[in-house]
Amino acid sequence: MPGRRTIAIVGRPNVGKSALFNRLAQKKISIVHDMPGVTRDRISSVCRLGQHPFEIIDTGGIGGDVDASFTDQVHAEVEIALTASDLLLFVVDGQDGITPVDLELAKRLRKIDKPLILVVNKIDHDKHGNAPVEFSRLGFTPLVAVSAEHNRGIGDLVHEIEKRLPLPDADAEKPAGSALNPVKIAIVGRPNVGKSSLTNAILKDDRTLVSPISGTTRDAIDVPYERHGNHYVLIDTAGIRARGKVDNSVEVFSIMRSEGSIKRSDLCLLVIDATAGVTSQDKKIAGLIQAAKRPCVVALNKWDLIKDQTEDKEALKKVLEQMKSELFFIDYAPVMLVSAKTGAELTRLFRTIERVRIESTARISTGVLNRLFQDIVTQHPPPLAGSRRLKILFATQPENTSREIIPLPEFVLFVNDDKCLDATYKRFIEARLREKSPYTGVPIQFRLRGREKRGENKSGKGILRKSWAHHKK
Repeated sequence: MPGRRTIAIVGRPNVGKSALFNRLAQKKISIVHDMPGVTRDRISSVCRLGQHPFEIIDTGGIGGDVDASFTDQVHAEVEIALTASDLLLFVVDGQDGITPVDLELAKRLRKIDKPLILVVNKIDHDKHGNAPVEFSRLGFTPLVAVSAEHNRGIGDLVHEIEKRLPLPDADAEKPAGSALNPVKIAIVGRPNVGKSSLTNAILKDDRTLVSPISGTTRDAIDVPYERHGNHYVLIDTAGIRARGKVDNSVEVFSIMRSEGSIKRSDLCLLVIDATAGVTSQDKKIAGLIQAAKRPCVVALNKWDLIKDQTEDKEALKKVLEQMKSELFFIDYAPVMLVSAKTGAELTRLFRTIERVRIESTARISTGVLNRLFQDIVTQHPPPLAGSRRLKILFATQPENTSREIIPLPEFVLFVNDDKCLDATYKRFIEARLREKSPYTGVPIQFRLRGREKRGENKSGKGILRKSWAHHKK
């Protein structure tokens, strides 16, 4: 990222790198757990504790026999982080003392021509004050004692970091238009549908570990990304699997983090394995997206494996219609065919994401809206709800005052009784509205305001009917 200073946090597993990363980032991004090797990917964020912001990278732990199948890839991640950084934080465990892995890692780090700060972590109490002395024989200066968990020594560490980082570029912190408000895209799905592969295909960089073993990505990883002048943050999440199939507490927390990523995203990219079709777990994840009221695009990944089945237009149409019918409760979400392996259709995918963003801001004028509702209720009267029938007296689309990058369109309906609108007729109204303005990929919100009972507001009597009559003209 041009103009931004970068530090990499390195060390053997379970010395508290992720806890230190979270402390510097001032939010919980990396998963902190006493199981060695929990952080498998390199995760980046921004630290704003000093005079100028700088990027921090949390790497997978080096050394140890953790998840042997991932050892080579984790080491490759560390090498990438070391290459991309301006400064290294070598983290050791003040409670354990110097270990053989620390010595081996120190030997490797001495060969790197970059400034380095030795961070002795887990100095939680004053009684641990002598513990850092042992680490001076590693030969690195400065040495800073901290407790990431208890926020001890963090100010001193930030001071030492700033002394050794290059000054920021003059233009690095100036407003950069949409770069200040990137679209946050949560890439979600059940395990092993190709979320990380899709992220890597977009980035053209093996940023996240890709493996056929389910559960490779444990953290929700935020990756800034720019495409054709549009700015995004890709949130590559851990696979969300059924609660009964969760293996350990780390995975439970990963799933909770992924569900949190859905809520904080501007748009969800629901990745589904095209070869497997829509499974019950895919539907559950779609339900989370619906419950969070998030804009959504569905990406049918591994299209290259079923391409021969969708050669003609009719076959392709049949596949897409089947997928959409299975996900009827998020029927507002466009379904895209993509291939992380070949990179096919990624341009069209991002065009669709931009279409979602642009269409979300569309407004229907009050006059046009009320004439539309008049046509709807005239041609297809609402069903009876008991002994009463819904009457839409007036409709308006209020100005959106939220700061959301992809705002949800909202329509306020003044009605005779807000309990008379059933779900079926509501879906019918929504479908007719989308004929006027598609609002691709975003859920439409209705807010009903029932007519006040007689005698509650005599001064306003008849106002709604007059407004309705005026807009019918």
